[in-house]
Amino acid sequence: MDAQAFGDLLAPVNATLNATATGFLVAGFAFIRSKRIDAHRRAMSGAVTASALFLVFYVTRFSLTGTHEFAGTGMARSVYLTILFSHMVLAALVVPLVLRLLFLAWKERFDAHRRLARWTYPIWMYVSVTGIVVYVMLYHVYGYR
Repeated sequence: MDAQAFGDLLAPVNATLNATATGFLVAGFAFIRSKRIDAHRRAMSGAVTASALFLVFYVTRFSLTGTHEFAGTGMARSVYLTILFSHMVLAALVVPLVLRLLFLAWKERFDAHRRLARWTYPIWMYVSVTGIVVYVMLYHVYGYR
């Protein structure tokens, strides 16, 4: 198997990891709302793990295959690039936010954790969901060149 084929195999794995992170994030939110702290902690640990694995596999795929050119044109290309750009910017932003949330939880500074989570959660959700959207648009709806 050459690098391109292996990289192309990692793309659906990454989409699955994004979907997994999304599921854990939704569950974690529901658990904290119902004051199920231990379940929240486990769900958020799952989200962090899925997102960290995504990052490792994404960097691996990118190093093997580089960027892919979106094959869509016109409005579809504009929509794709808008989603991709916002996804990339917020993905870079969410990493230090999540690390800070983990630190605050570890130090049991839950008031600060709660305040930061109100901003981090929607950003992390957006990044996870748009990661799936980018994958579907690039690999299944329009293909890439």
